[in-house]
Amino acid sequence: MAERSLRGTSIGSKSLESDVGVDFASRHDVAYVCPDGHRTIVPFSTDAEIPEKWECRCGKIAVRENADDSDSDDGSDSKKPQRTHWDMLLERRTIPELQALLEKRLKMHREGWFPDYE
Repeated sequence: MAERSLRGTSIGSKSLESDVGVDFASRHDVAYVCPDGHRTIVPFSTDAEIPEKWECRCGKIAVRENADDSDSDDGSDSKKPQRTHWDMLLERRTIPELQALLEKRLKMHREGWFPDYE
């Protein structure tokens, strides 16, 4: 019986859902140009952060076309510096706390609390 009901529907290759009444996310196209002159257009959501560089199909790094045009209306062109693990660690602990923790762990290691991984 299941054989007859599924015959000819091509399950797996076609969706039985329709796009009627679906609101797609708003997006805009961003163009990137590599040193060889290849132009790549990538669609991004309007909410997404647009990268300045993109890998071209030839493997080289493409830069954003018209990168000097600012898309942001707030006027802040300065980018935040990337936070490292060390920066995040310093937000949680001070240098003296880290030194005390290091001394405690070294003492534990010397006393044999940790197995040797040789």
